[in-house]
Amino acid sequence: MSKDTTSEHLRAELKSLADTLEEVLNSSTDKSKEELSKLRSKAESALKESRYRLGETGDALAKQTREAAAKADEYVRDNPWTGVGIGAAVGVVLGVLLTRR
Repeated sequence: MSKDTTSEHLRAELKSLADTLEEVLNSSTDKSKEELSKLRSKAESALKESRYRLGETGDALAKQTREAAAKADEYVRDNPWTGVGIGAAVGVVLGVLLTRR
């Protein structure tokens, strides 16, 4: 699952949860106890589903981060002087940016 796909799934889940909760809040004043109970069950179900999917999304993001870190580590081990050069360049850029303040 790509980062963009994961992000889209996250947005869709949050929107679905927000829509369900909005429905519960907007319709709670003119509903019977039985209808409120059904809406509450629907909201609880949506919340549980969202929590599960958000957990999966978090796991996918963590996996992608670990893979990227492993690739960066492997690259630096294979090309140590390039890694040193990149680190030095980043340090110089940060130094220049910080001294301008």
